[in-house]
Amino acid sequence: MTKKISIIVPCFNEQETIPLFYQAVNALIPQLRDYTLEYIFIDDGSSDNTLLELQNLNKDNPQNVHFVSFSRNFGKEAALYAGLQTATGDLVAVMDVDLQDPPEQLPLMLSGILDEGYEIVGTRRVNRKGEPPIRSFFSILFYKLMSKISDVPMIQGVRDYRLMTRKVVDSILEMSEYNRFSKGIFNWIGFKTKYLEYENRDRVAGNTSWSFWKLFRYSIEGIVNFSEVPLLIASFAGFFTFALSILFMLFIIARKIFYGGSVNGWASLVTIIVGLGGVQLFCLGIVGKYIGNIYLEVKNRPLYIVKEKK
Repeated sequence: MTKKISIIVPCFNEQETIPLFYQAVNALIPQLRDYTLEYIFIDDGSSDNTLLELQNLNKDNPQNVHFVSFSRNFGKEAALYAGLQTATGDLVAVMDVDLQDPPEQLPLMLSGILDEGYEIVGTRRVNRKGEPPIRSFFSILFYKLMSKISDVPMIQGVRDYRLMTRKVVDSILEMSEYNRFSKGIFNWIGFKTKYLEYENRDRVAGNTSWSFWKLFRYSIEGIVNFSEVPLLIASFAGFFTFALSILFMLFIIARKIFYGGSVNGWASLVTIIVGLGGVQLFCLGIVGKYIGNIYLEVKNRPLYIVKEKK
């Protein structure tokens, strides 16, 4: 029986990169030990000709090229989950279509699973050359923060690009939560994992759809989904401000007893009120984020809606 590797490829406005990606990965087939390839392209509500490219590719290669097209943009996490649900291979890989994930690592990943007994072989960038400095700074800061506040290990520079056994994929599919952070999920499930290192690469064509604001929101999701530390911070801030108010009350009483009343101090009083109000709003924002995630979960909406599938 022929063994198969399913390659999940999320796409959002990637009409230029799809043919280049397909050609680059197909060139590796002789190195994949008689494994056949199954491509699962996920069109995440693209507004360009991405869907047309996928339709043409499927028409030319109906046996090994498949696609799922969303009714709108649901995000990369939904695309990854849809790909995992659709993949039928004995092994499953996740790759970016822009070729920033080096395809030549795929045979090495296969060797790690078949020869070394790993169940996940992932990749890790050892640098971020070519990226805007501000994005690199906040990315490094995010991983350092997550490594300290989360029970799930977060390794600096780890990518979604990885090859997994069917057992791993089935375990991920059991986690059907609405608010997803795949980097955390990949680590949370456990299994024997190895990482291959590589130098950062530029996109082969087109422009990235990941703005700084999108990355920031994505990092917030990661922190909320895999750490309760923000709630502890809110609790500590509440306790600290309460203790501070008691001390301030004792100071006012002592000043009244020893020095009498005074109309002075209205500026400091206003400052304290504004400061306490800011702390309260900050804590409410943290709690509200967790409650918002609970709200999205209990509505039990689907992660994505399919417009076309082949």
